[in-house]
Amino acid sequence: MDSTNQTPPRPCASLCDALRQLCAASYAILPRDVAHKLGDLEQNFWGAVGWFADKKIGWIEEALAGGDRLREEWQRRRAQPHVTDQPPGTV
Repeated sequence: MDSTNQTPPRPCASLCDALRQLCAASYAILPRDVAHKLGDLEQNFWGAVGWFADKKIGWIEEALAGGDRLREEWQRRRAQPHVTDQPPGTV
């Protein structure tokens, strides 16, 4: 009988191991220098994607702050009485 102190295996552990082996095999079939250059290329690509994602998050935060400022300005304008240069009753 199994001990109750052991943690149960993660359901996806075998899948993760299989994917890890597949990834390692995809590099193993290439010559060493080609595999390392391809790995560097992939790392640079994902680094650039991460950099762009960070920039995009910053842009979203700036847009949200700008939207809040505009919304407050519109609410202030709506709360103030509308003043025109024309006397009442003229079109």
